[in-house]
Amino acid sequence: MTESSFARMARDYLWIALGSVIYSLSFDWFYVPNQIGFGGLTALGMILNHFVPAVPIGTVVLVLNIPLFLLGWKFLGGHTLVSSLFAMTATSVLVDLIAAAYTFPPMDPMLASIFGGVMLGVSLGMIFSKGATTGGTDLTARLLKIPFAWLPVGKLLLAVDLIMLLAVSIAFRSMNSALYGMISLYISTVVMDGVLYGLDQSKVAYIVTSNPRPITEEIDRQLDRGVTYLHGEGSFSGEQKLVLMCAFKQKQIVPLKALVHELDPGAFLIVCDAHEVLGQGFRRYQKNDL
Repeated sequence: MTESSFARMARDYLWIALGSVIYSLSFDWFYVPNQIGFGGLTALGMILNHFVPAVPIGTVVLVLNIPLFLLGWKFLGGHTLVSSLFAMTATSVLVDLIAAAYTFPPMDPMLASIFGGVMLGVSLGMIFSKGATTGGTDLTARLLKIPFAWLPVGKLLLAVDLIMLLAVSIAFRSMNSALYGMISLYISTVVMDGVLYGLDQSKVAYIVTSNPRPITEEIDRQLDRGVTYLHGEGSFSGEQKLVLMCAFKQKQIVPLKALVHELDPGAFLIVCDAHEVLGQGFRRYQKNDL
């Protein structure tokens, strides 16, 4: 292993550790004291702890994850499983340590649902972004991502966790627990997908213009972005035109509109959101990418 690859791996694990701290803190702070439904194997830990308080939640999660990790090793490979094992162990141990060190008082359930969902989504996004999971349904969602590669991880996680929320509400004999849990779960999946995909703030522009070459030159000179020519034809005029397609960063939208307007005030400009832009100047493809 080279020095640069070791440094990159160290940064990845430090990031996973920070995400694990936020995950454990949000669970003990917002979910446990307010009996808000939680998805995944942690839900089973909450149920067992509810009936047998002497059983630590983190320990239950750690034990239940063993068969899932054995299954995941076959499909996800060593690196993903090692990093996931690290994240799962860290979150399980930290959940028990924080609970033993301090008991958080209950708060307004709606506030707990909202802020718990935000913190949980941020932490899961941090952990998932480095190719790891916290085990349980997170690992299940990661496995489901293989056959359903077009679905966002957050949506897969949402579907799997809804069943566990129902189990928690039955154990606590409180429908409110499940309803608040659904609110929190939805928020966490939106935030997590935002961390995983939304930070890549890219756009794609389609420019229909009678002055394509000068606009292309200025896009290359001012924005350092390439342009692809698409051959188009006006439906009414039948006129052949070049349509410029250009992917660019969010911060470049103002200078792009300015230079198009300056060179061709009559140009037709369409700007769309673009996610998962791969290639030179953007992200690189990675195997088993989320």
